[in-house]
Amino acid sequence: MVGGRNSQKRGLVLGLPEQITACLFDLDGVLTDTASVHKKAWKAMFDDYLRARAQSTGEPFVPFDIADDYLRYVDGKRREDGVRSFLSSRGIELPEGGPDDPPDAETVHGLGNRKNDMFHTALRKDGVEVFEGSRRYLEAAAAAGLRRAVVSSSANTREVLEITGLAPLIEHRVDGVTMRDENLSGKPAPDSFLRAAELLGVAPAHAAVFEDALSGVAAGRAGRFGFVVGVDRVGQAGQLRRDGADVVVTDLAQLLDVPDLDTPERPQP
Repeated sequence: MVGGRNSQKRGLVLGLPEQITACLFDLDGVLTDTASVHKKAWKAMFDDYLRARAQSTGEPFVPFDIADDYLRYVDGKRREDGVRSFLSSRGIELPEGGPDDPPDAETVHGLGNRKNDMFHTALRKDGVEVFEGSRRYLEAAAAAGLRRAVVSSSANTREVLEITGLAPLIEHRVDGVTMRDENLSGKPAPDSFLRAAELLGVAPAHAAVFEDALSGVAAGRAGRFGFVVGVDRVGQAGQLRRDGADVVVTDLAQLLDVPDLDTPERPQP
């Protein structure tokens, strides 16, 4: 049974410190398995671009590594930031272009739009899986009276929440569209999480951040949030802890009915 609105009981039931009154969830990889769809779309886009570039320049074709390159350069970042970061790792610099660039344009925005088209195609074809433990945790958080927001760099957040049926469980969202419109810096800067806490009317010290990306847990730490939960679905628990997670789980269901988690003292930013 989920606890009521008493903060101590809430902390005991949901594996969170007593002072936490709000939960700020990343979307991809934390609540939904859209991360796998994003990975495939990023790889398809970059491989198409790199293959065409190799043919025109004569340089060798080195494909996008869906494990290493995704985690290191793309995961948790806005599309354009991910494009810049990965291309920079290959010594490639493209014109910025603009948000309305067609997907065949060889610009940062053009490649980002190409990836987005590929993502939407896969989304319509295959749908989106919700991690069952995450759905249970969201429902428990709502029943316990915790405030809830989604913080994602994806511009497709609203669509994914609606497709999965999670939208009624979320009070506010700060996503790629919000970040663009409000000129918020992307993760690892804490801006998007701070904005979500502001929308919920909660001080950062009373909010918990739930993230699977290294840049996301770093943002939680930089924003001095009350608790940072790292969600490890790819075997990077140590890195998540080093970058700012107070505790690391493989599924949010592990936090349910846990009276006391081993949460070592957080290093100072």
